[in-house]
Amino acid sequence: MAKEKKENKRNNYYLTEEGLKKIKQDLNYLKNVKRKEISERLKEAISYGDLSENFAYQQAKEDQAFLEGKINELEKLINRASVVESKDKDSVHLGNIVTIVEISDNKKEEETFTLVSSAEADVFSGKISVDSPIGQKLLNLKEGDIFILETQNGKKEYKIIKIQ
Repeated sequence: MAKEKKENKRNNYYLTEEGLKKIKQDLNYLKNVKRKEISERLKEAISYGDLSENFAYQQAKEDQAFLEGKINELEKLINRASVVESKDKDSVHLGNIVTIVEISDNKKEEETFTLVSSAEADVFSGKISVDSPIGQKLLNLKEGDIFILETQNGKKEYKIIKIQ
């Protein structure tokens, strides 16, 4: 019984509510738009005849296989998803918005981002994974805590300014 619980825990994907919603939207798009597009491409390629030397047909079949794999992957993710709402503002957890400042830098520019699962990570949208080096460093730290992050340019010292 304990082994089952451990296995189930390992198979869960912890997502924010926003992340789960986005994954469901992506799945819906793949199933209802991309599938139809590929189906139409297959029909057109079949109409050319001789499938053994039909590049358009072979490409469409490969695209279809890739699409079905992606759909399967997203369905598994959704089925194993556990939505995490971070109500704890005392320390950093999945779902928190965190503001930090590099204290070893004279510029003192603040950086703000949301800590999310690896499935939701998008650096360009300010969402970093809890599995990333900085995400791992931040977990369970509190406002005012200082941490050191090793980067390509050497070690940098940061301070947590705000947790939301």
